[in-house]
Amino acid sequence: MSLTLLIEQILNGLQFGVMLFLMAAGLTLIFGVMGLINLAHGSLFMVGAFACATVAAATGSFWLGLVASLAAAAAAGALVEILVIRRLYERDHLDQVLATFALILIFSEGTRWVFGSFPLYLDIPQLLSGAVHLPGGAQYPIYRLAVIGVGIAVAIGLYLLIGKTRLGMRIRAGESDREMIGALGIDIGTLYTLVFALGAALAGLAGAMVGALQSVQVGMGEPVLILAFVVIVIGGIGSIKGALIGSILVGLTETLGRFLLPYFFGLFMPNSEAATIGAALASMLIYIVMALILAFRPQGLFAANA
Repeated sequence: MSLTLLIEQILNGLQFGVMLFLMAAGLTLIFGVMGLINLAHGSLFMVGAFACATVAAATGSFWLGLVASLAAAAAAGALVEILVIRRLYERDHLDQVLATFALILIFSEGTRWVFGSFPLYLDIPQLLSGAVHLPGGAQYPIYRLAVIGVGIAVAIGLYLLIGKTRLGMRIRAGESDREMIGALGIDIGTLYTLVFALGAALAGLAGAMVGALQSVQVGMGEPVLILAFVVIVIGGIGSIKGALIGSILVGLTETLGRFLLPYFFGLFMPNSEAATIGAALASMLIYIVMALILAFRPQGLFAANA
């Protein structure tokens, strides 16, 4: 195992982690402010990917597709909040789970009806299509580095939004005491719609950027949603900082586990068996990490608002 290959896998883990952060940040923001379990968040990830692929194919511009992904996911999120989610705030979590699971089916079948069952493909923009040289002579795609950069920029932007702006002050107040901010004359319905649309836009952005690395297809958001829930449980529900740290931890654990465990078992068993056992244990590793963290910190790594 070379140092170059290890660096490449670490970068892959960071790229996967910041993609999870874009999903988990919106999810934890929605849960922290509204107390809502939104299983349909992965569907908004899919909406962003399909919007980006469709507009990019029609215009030849990935950048217009990226803007379309933000707009489409935010609009879909706002519409869902107004028509469906708004009726669930005072209901128990089981009702929220059932309603948002129904939304998954509606989004999936609606997308299949509009676009068909065949996957779409999104080309990496020319500006980001090259590679940089790593120590040892290997090359690493610029686009994957750009994904890391976008995730870091979004994390900084969310920190400034939540901690330094009037809207962020209202969001933090909504997490703490929604009745009080309503009594102060703030339109809590509009605030909830804005927060939901923001979380949906982040999911759509993640879907658009991942769409250039894999095919865009119906149901692509559900596997990512499961990992996003793991992230917010590890980081602490309602904490943006926790979502960032948890995402990077999960991304590195998932990627390096799949890379290092087969290599480790290959030291004392045949390669075919090592690959099978290593892959099986790697898929369990993030859940083992989650269990260990919750055993010592049941609330997660960070408290809400951190």
